Amino acid sequence: MQTSFAQQKEVHVKWVEEEIILDGALNETAWQSTDAATDFWQYFPTDTLLSTAQTEIKMLFDKKYLYVGIKVYSQGDDYVVPSLKRDFSARANDNISMMFDTYRDGNNAFMFGTNPEGVQREALISGGGAERKDFRSTWDVKWQNVSKKYKGYYIAEIKIPLASFKFRDQETRWRFTAYRFDTQSNEWSTWGNTPQNQSLMSLAFMGNMIFERPLDKVKTQFALIPYVSGNVSRDFDVGETSTDFSIGGDAKIPIGNSLNLDLTVNPDFSQVEVDELVVNLTRFEVFLPEKRQFFIDNADLFSDFGSLGAANPFFSRRIGIAEDLEENTIENSIIAGARLSGKINNNLRIGVLNIQTAEDAANEIPTNNNTVIAVQQKVFSRSNIGFVFVNRQVTSMSDFVEEAEEYNRVIGLDFNLRSEDNKWSGKYYLHKSFAPEAGDKDMSSGGFVEYNTRDWKFNLSSIYVGDDFQADLGYIRRNDIVTVDPTATRIFYPTGSKINTHVIEVRASSTWSPELDFKYTDGMVDLEYQIQFRNQTGIEMALNHRYTYLLEDFDPTGSDEGEPLPAFSEYTYSKFDFTYESDRRKAFSYTARTDLGQFFNGYRYSLTSDFRLRIQPYFTASFRSSVNYIDLPDPYPTETIWFVGPKFEFTFTKNLFWSTFIQFNSQDEDFSINSRLQWRFRPLSDLYVVYNDNYKTTPFAPGTRALIVKFTYWINI
Repeated sequence: MQTSFAQQKEVHVKWVEEEIILDGALNETAWQSTDAATDFWQYFPTDTLLSTAQTEIKMLFDKKYLYVGIKVYSQGDDYVVPSLKRDFSARANDNISMMFDTYRDGNNAFMFGTNPEGVQREALISGGGAERKDFRSTWDVKWQNVSKKYKGYYIAEIKIPLASFKFRDQETRWRFTAYRFDTQSNEWSTWGNTPQNQSLMSLAFMGNMIFERPLDKVKTQFALIPYVSGNVSRDFDVGETSTDFSIGGDAKIPIGNSLNLDLTVNPDFSQVEVDELVVNLTRFEVFLPEKRQFFIDNADLFSDFGSLGAANPFFSRRIGIAEDLEENTIENSIIAGARLSGKINNNLRIGVLNIQTAEDAANEIPTNNNTVIAVQQKVFSRSNIGFVFVNRQVTSMSDFVEEAEEYNRVIGLDFNLRSEDNKWSGKYYLHKSFAPEAGDKDMSSGGFVEYNTRDWKFNLSSIYVGDDFQADLGYIRRNDIVTVDPTATRIFYPTGSKINTHVIEVRASSTWSPELDFKYTDGMVDLEYQIQFRNQTGIEMALNHRYTYLLEDFDPTGSDEGEPLPAFSEYTYSKFDFTYESDRRKAFSYTARTDLGQFFNGYRYSLTSDFRLRIQPYFTASFRSSVNYIDLPDPYPTETIWFVGPKFEFTFTKNLFWSTFIQFNSQDEDFSINSRLQWRFRPLSDLYVVYNDNYKTTPFAPGTRALIVKFTYWINI
């Protein structure tokens, strides 16, 4: 039976007086007298049977800590643990993860997980856990755990400070579930019996954890996180070598059990993992994820307004990252920032973000004050209504700043729909922007509704973005559009077969331009067929038919050779793609994809691959590559675009890591090396040594080179 939002599977959390020693043995008296959460259900390969290798979870608590003892049974001792690095990916290795919905709203949760080697992972879950974007593993807190392997099972003993959670005083009940990956039984399982048509981390399918006595107000600690950073860099274009030394840091100030004030002064993000380069064959900007720690906590409260990836009023990467006069991405220094976020009560969340950025006169970037105010009120069982206000204001009018660029503001309302059982979900929003000299087509609106059952899924979305709608701190894929996008999906579950599921999906999308008398500018029809095998290999095939009416000149190759396709020309073209993914549980696995067919008025042939190798648990390597051959008739360009991206990671211990990422993208004429050594000498305190090297490829010559040393220290006061 599925344990949905309204159902009552329970685990009791016992008050404990005795000291709990983390040794992976669970031999204290309190553990012996505590009932376990068990009866895990399969999620893969089926969701109608109990898991063959069960899991038992016991929980205790005192004034300061939540203790969790997990006994994880297995068919053998041949566990898959690719790496000793924190925040590992859960898929295709052995691990157990727990989700705690402390406000019982079905939308937000704290996740803590571990594996047979005791490696930690933690994350914030938002948006009901419906999509991968709702999982933010950049979030970090201090907690302790020990894992110990026995014959036929392993035990994980965990100690989490209650101050790591946000909850109301005198609370007696949280919502809880756990999910597990078991490579030897080839099973994914959940305590809450999540159906396969739903996300594995969906917060709609949880039970309850009942505390033996009400939770007291937790004495929270003020955290100060200073850093010292120094670097030496050389710009080969101008033949100059420079050195830089900076000091700054963050502070985390808890306000009660539910709110947190984050402060940052002169932040430095040099240690953040570099973005993966992509080949962009579209007319639109690439949407890249946020990886900087300061922006992660309660990030959904600020960034999930509007239509993500299409018309989003706040995209945190706009702050501290800018473009120079040649449209190259550069860092724009942040002077200081503050963020207050969290819960006022069980139903009301608030967020206030204010960041001041510095002027860069050489690149004509003014100093700006950036503000976001967000309010979210829960309605019904899991739905909410949100209000957002975004403001970018130039704080010093320099000579290069035009009056039309002085400020930009967006206000908006969103309604997010989620039913108790997640069968119905949706979003509806209305936003308006304000800017000097802006026209009256300054609105954006849209929404979607989805009906999701075991066998069928239907989705209908629509977006309007006015020609004058402007969101300087957001992501607007394109203006002057009305788009309608319906999708229908059918899932089949064969029995007695090597195939686990067949999925057939049909999607159609149509876009019109209101300013051109609703001229039909874009159309797409997709027919996809997916096969998921029980051994976790997969095949996907798709037929794609497109119509494009170009509104401006466009070179699909991104090259400087030949003529661009002219504005106000139209194209109808079709292609076929095929993808195969091997079993990721193997020491060597791979994904390969090919695209063949028409491309505008010519043809495109592409092959993309990702090879993965592990020598567990100390070494992993991946090799991503793609080649796109685009053949357009004269006088338009014909080009072969290459991308190569090998990545090597050594995890010498749970606290010492070395990764090297090499990338070559012929479209950007860029070759780069990023090598990063990280030593975590104390919990959440690190020493980084980072080497960056960038080359131009036509002709091949060094561009910039830098060596960075950064020291961060987490101090609890």
